[in-house]
Amino acid sequence: MNITILFPTQTEASQFQRDDVSTMISGVGLTATALATMKAIQQYQPELIILAGIAGVYPHAPFKKYDVVLVETEVEGDLGFFTKTGFVHMAHLPIEMEFERRHTLACPHLSLNSPFRLAKSMSLNAALAPFVDVQNIDIENMEGAAFFHVCLQEQQKFLELRAISNIAQIGDDDWDMQGSVKVLTEGLHQLIDILQGQG
Repeated sequence: MNITILFPTQTEASQFQRDDVSTMISGVGLTATALATMKAIQQYQPELIILAGIAGVYPHAPFKKYDVVLVETEVEGDLGFFTKTGFVHMAHLPIEMEFERRHTLACPHLSLNSPFRLAKSMSLNAALAPFVDVQNIDIENMEGAAFFHVCLQEQQKFLELRAISNIAQIGDDDWDMQGSVKVLTEGLHQLIDILQGQG
């Protein structure tokens, strides 16, 4: 299978080495990821493209640091505007159902024999934004919604794999970048082996 891996940063890619896949560094954030995803699709024409990176977990979610998850849905969490009563997400405008379909993006390619649990994710250009609604969200990152959007628009088969590096709350600075990248790399090899029919 022709697989391409997108990593947001060189750090997240630093422990990964494999000859049977293509890799690209997308850059951090939604705009850079949208551009890199389109470039990867055009350049490599993959059968499957995987976004692989670290993520923060919200305190209420059933995950912990060093868990590796597949992302089932992405929401661009800070897409909206402020009013006198607070932040209003685009999905909460009067035409709610139409915007909900447009802004909660689902991965339709999860029917594989996978050992990974599924997580609901929110993408933010401003990490730890205190005004977003996270009650039905498990993890946050800074790229996934753009990646989902481009892949869905281009009818590109895709998956997103995330390793938990920290608790996503202001004041909790207990990050372990190297430890989370290590489990991300192990999980990515395991996922590719399954996809390549070796696992």
